[in-house]
Amino acid sequence: MKPVVLFGTGKIAEVLLECFRHHSDREVVAVTVDREYVTGDSWEGLPLVAFDEVVERFPPDRFEMFVALGYQDLNGLRAKKVSEARQLGYALPSYVHPQSGLPVDCVYGENCFIMNQVLVHPRVTLGDNVFVWSGAMIGHHSTIGDNCWLTSCANISGVVSVGKNCFFAVNSTVGHGVTIGDDCFLGANSLVTKCAEAGQVFVVPPTERFGRLNSHQFLRMSGFDQL
Repeated sequence: MKPVVLFGTGKIAEVLLECFRHHSDREVVAVTVDREYVTGDSWEGLPLVAFDEVVERFPPDRFEMFVALGYQDLNGLRAKKVSEARQLGYALPSYVHPQSGLPVDCVYGENCFIMNQVLVHPRVTLGDNVFVWSGAMIGHHSTIGDNCWLTSCANISGVVSVGKNCFFAVNSTVGHGVTIGDDCFLGANSLVTKCAEAGQVFVVPPTERFGRLNSHQFLRMSGFDQL
């Protein structure tokens, strides 16, 4: 296996670097970002190279690249950099945590990130550039399109079809057999039980603060502190 060049120096790149270094047999040897974001010669002990120079210093016939960016522009920025890396000739490996529990029949594409302790059923297909965080659930016979992001504890029921570039926040849930179009955003605690067209947004209002009591007063009044 070829050494890996990581694209990105943000929080997502920090997580990926930790996973590669401590829970993988792949070696990350350098980091790259667009030239305007280069802040020095190194990052986290690795050479930091401008993206317009990376081919010269770490050519694609000897190195692979993983794009470790977030969900900016509904995953559009990450998708763009994946496309640019491909055009330069880089292979884009996926990262699957050894404690992911991923079924052996799960099909996934390039530049996917599948964290530890996910709950993925058999007969699931993930496209390219799909990020699945710890605690996320994907039910049997479901398909997740390219460039999607499933935050921890997002829930995709069985026989669901998800389009490209969708975002699923913490505790969002999609019901059985539902189709979700491209570019949909599901906020925290949202529940979608009917098919959604492309570009739709589902959000739930935040929980209101309880009365005028502070937490200590509430515990005394409710008797919780006597349990």
